Amino acid sequence: MKGLIKHSFSLAGHRTSVALEEEFWVVLLQMAQVRGQSLAALVAETDGARGPDRPLASSLRILALKHALVTR
Repeated sequence: MKGLIKHSFSLAGHRTSVALEEEFWVVLLQMAQVRGQSLAALVAETDGARGPDRPLASSLRILALKHALVTR
């Protein structure tokens, strides 16, 4: 497994960066493609749905994990 890969996004008018392992980015990109949306849109949707006590990176990892478990 490689190190973290950082992607930058504009969320609610603010720039933010998220660092995840490559394997999570691969699954998130696949999810976005299946849904017909951009990675940025998927991240923004996840950001809007997460609770205030859950970091965005954690929310994205959980989303990717759930998707991987359902589609295997």
